[in-house]
Amino acid sequence: MIFRGPYPEVSIPEISFTQLVLRRTQELGSKPALIEGPTGRIITYAQLADAIAQVAAGLAQRGFKKGDVFGILSPNVPEYAIIFHAVATLGGINTLVNPLYTEHEVAHQLKDAGARFLVTVPAFVEKALQAAEAAQIEELFVFGEAERATPFASLFAAGGQVPVVKINPREDLVALPYSSGTTGLPKGVMLTHYNLVANICQMEGLEYFTEDDTLICVLPLFHIYGLVVILNMGLYTGATIVTLPRFELEQFLKCIDDYGVTLAHLVPPVVLTLSKSPLVDNYDLSTLGTIFCGAAPLDENLTRACMKRLNCHIRQGYGMTETSPVTHSSPSDPSQVKFGSVGVCAPNTECKIIDLETGVPLGPNKEGEVCVRGPQVMKGYLNQAAATAQTIDAEGWLHTGDIGYGNEDNHFFIVDRAKELIKYKGFQVPPAELEAILLTHQAIADAAVIPCPDDEAGEVPKAFVVLRGEATPEEIIAFVMERVAPYKKIRSVEFIDKIPKSASGKILRRMLVERDRERA
Repeated sequence: MIFRGPYPEVSIPEISFTQLVLRRTQELGSKPALIEGPTGRIITYAQLADAIAQVAAGLAQRGFKKGDVFGILSPNVPEYAIIFHAVATLGGINTLVNPLYTEHEVAHQLKDAGARFLVTVPAFVEKALQAAEAAQIEELFVFGEAERATPFASLFAAGGQVPVVKINPREDLVALPYSSGTTGLPKGVMLTHYNLVANICQMEGLEYFTEDDTLICVLPLFHIYGLVVILNMGLYTGATIVTLPRFELEQFLKCIDDYGVTLAHLVPPVVLTLSKSPLVDNYDLSTLGTIFCGAAPLDENLTRACMKRLNCHIRQGYGMTETSPVTHSSPSDPSQVKFGSVGVCAPNTECKIIDLETGVPLGPNKEGEVCVRGPQVMKGYLNQAAATAQTIDAEGWLHTGDIGYGNEDNHFFIVDRAKELIKYKGFQVPPAELEAILLTHQAIADAAVIPCPDDEAGEVPKAFVVLRGEATPEEIIAFVMERVAPYKKIRSVEFIDKIPKSASGKILRRMLVERDRERA
C-alpha cells in the first residue's frame, strides 16, 4: 500500500535554488531579513541581495567556478546566508561542517568533499587552519578578523561583475551536507538545486508560516533542518529570521521576548527544557504562537505539557538530510493534529511501510520500515555508489531505516530505528565511527556501541568493550573524547567477554540493546 497526504500536488519550477529563495528581495527591500540575536545587527532583504552579489563577484575573481566546493565551518551568523547563496550563484557547492568537529573530522570532510576554500569564525580559526592544511585548502576566510586568515569582508571590496552561470537544476549540486545515512561513517549527501527547490515548494504547500512571522534560528545551519526549513524557507517566505550561535536558555528566551518571535523550530530536548525550566516564567513569550519540532520523535505527554506551559501550538515534522529534509508534517489546522505523530505526507511525496524481513508493503497500523519517494530525495551519496544503491532502490524508494506505521487517516508514527544511528539531541552519532576509534586503543580487543535512553538528550552512546590489556572505563571515555566532537563522546563503558556477531561478522547491536534495557 502506498500512502499519500491530503494536500494537492505543487508545481516545482526548473530554476536555481538562489533564484527561488531571493525572488522577493527587491519587493521586501528595507524589511529585516536577518537579525543577529545577541547584537541586534540587522541585514535587510535589499542588503542581503546586494551582499550575495558582491561576494559572488569576489569569489569569481579568485577563480571560484561552477562545480567547485566551498566549506562553511561556522555557528549561526547572518553571513552564513550570504556565503551560501554567493557560492550557489556561481554554481558552486556548499559543504556544511559541524563547528564542534575536531580538526581531524573537519579535515576528513573537506578532503572527501574536495573543497577549495573554507570560511570560519575567529573562535575556530586554529582548528580551521590545521584542517585546511591537512585538506590542502587554497584559502581560509574568516567572518571578522584573525591572523593567518583572509577577512571575509575583502570579498565585498573586490568589485567586478557576477558571471552568468547556467544551472541545470536536476543535475547540479548546491549543498553537500554529511550524514551517516542508515549506517556507517558520514557520507556526502548530494542535494541538487531541484531537490531544495522542490522541498521549499512542498513546505509552502504545508502552510508552514507567512511573511508576517518572526522566526528564531537556534538550530545549527550546518544541519539540513536549520539550513532549509528555517533559513531558506524563511527567506523565501519573506519572514524575519533571528539567528543565535548556540542554544543558551536565557539568551534564547530573551530573544523571543525582545524580537517578538512568533515561530520557533526546535528539537525534543529543547521542548523538554521549555516545559520544565523555571526561567521560562521570567520572560514574555506571548508572541510565540507555534513550535515546530523535528529531528527526533516528540512524546505526546511532553507535547501537551509544553503547549500548556507556553500556551502555543506544536507541530511535528519528519525527514532526513537525504530528503532535503521534509517528507512529513503535522497539518497546519491544530484540530487535525494527532499528538505523537510526525504528521502526513508532504505534497508530491509517497510513503510506504515495508516488512523488515520480506520487504512486502504493509497496510495501516502495521509496523515496518518507512520508505519515501519524491522530488526531494537526494541524487545520491558522493563517490559512494554501493551506499546509494543500498539506500535508494531501483524504483526510487528511499529506505529511511526508521520503523513506523501509518494509520487509517494516513498519519505516521515513528516508533523505533532499524538503522543503528544514535540520535543525541537531534545530532547523528554513528556507532561504527566510535567503534573504529575504540579499536585503536591498545588495551581494547573488540568493541560495540549502542544507544542508551536519556531524558534530556534522547539517546547517549554506551560502549561494550572486550579488553586485552588494562584500562578503566574513565580512561576509555577520555580516550574517545579527545578524538571526537563533544556530542559524540561515550557516556558509559561496560566490559564484556565477547561482542555478539552474526555469521558474517556483523555486530548484533540489537542483542546488546535488549540486554541493556532488561537490566534497566
